[in-house]
Amino acid sequence: MAGTMKHYWMTGLATVLIIAVLASGCTQQPLDSQETTLKVTGSTTVLPVVQAAADAYMADHPGADIQVTGGGSSVGVQSVGEGTADIGMSSRDLKAGEKTTYPDLVVTTIASDGIGIIVHPGNTVPALSIDQVRAIYQGRVTNWKEVGGPDQVIVVTGRDSASGTREFFFETVMDRQNFTPTQLEKNSNGAVKQTIMQTPGAIGYVGLGYIDNEVRAVPVIVNGEPVMPTVDTILTGQYPITRPLIMMTQGAPQGLARDYLDYILSPAGQMIIAEEGFVPISP
Repeated sequence: MAGTMKHYWMTGLATVLIIAVLASGCTQQPLDSQETTLKVTGSTTVLPVVQAAADAYMADHPGADIQVTGGGSSVGVQSVGEGTADIGMSSRDLKAGEKTTYPDLVVTTIASDGIGIIVHPGNTVPALSIDQVRAIYQGRVTNWKEVGGPDQVIVVTGRDSASGTREFFFETVMDRQNFTPTQLEKNSNGAVKQTIMQTPGAIGYVGLGYIDNEVRAVPVIVNGEPVMPTVDTILTGQYPITRPLIMMTQGAPQGLARDYLDYILSPAGQMIIAEEGFVPISP
């Protein structure tokens, strides 16, 4: 009797163990599919494109959770470099110091962009040269009438120190010369645009995707001719203030990060970039 009970007990235990192993095998997923959450942070210029692409991607992949936040390009670089984010966004190239501090960062270029000089819709200034824009942001030109506009004090508006747009503007337009200390510093493209909309004398700079009929983009004079920031003038190289929009990972992207970046570079993702007002890098 005891032997029979022991036999039944051992048989039952074996059955339980087999069921447990089978259940474990059924629920085991490949490593990539376990990576269901992706944290993306950085440039507020790149953010609308990345958020729109994330929404579209998650609609097709219900198990994915892509969380997108801003903070500026420098925040994006630091966050991915220190491992607090999976992907960083930047509206400028990596600085030499960042490449040294975070040598394993891998850059993926997702689009091109033009930085537009914007004013209030009521401002009649016809066009500005790069030298005139620099003089305004240095504080050497303080009234619009000095550059062919209305008799109105200029309210200089720009970005904060974490901004990749500001860094690119500082390098390309300012030629690394200091901004006027009276400049209003805003923490996003949207905040700059809002200030320009509400301030008749203001000047600002934003990414191409932020330009609409609520503000007026001022043509930039190139070889004596005014050139508007548009997709066509950026593609042809006519507009002078252009830059890449990039995303970064720590090492080559893997799993969900790789799949998501591949989606942004796909025809569907590049169409989203075009719809957001930026310049696709592939048709």
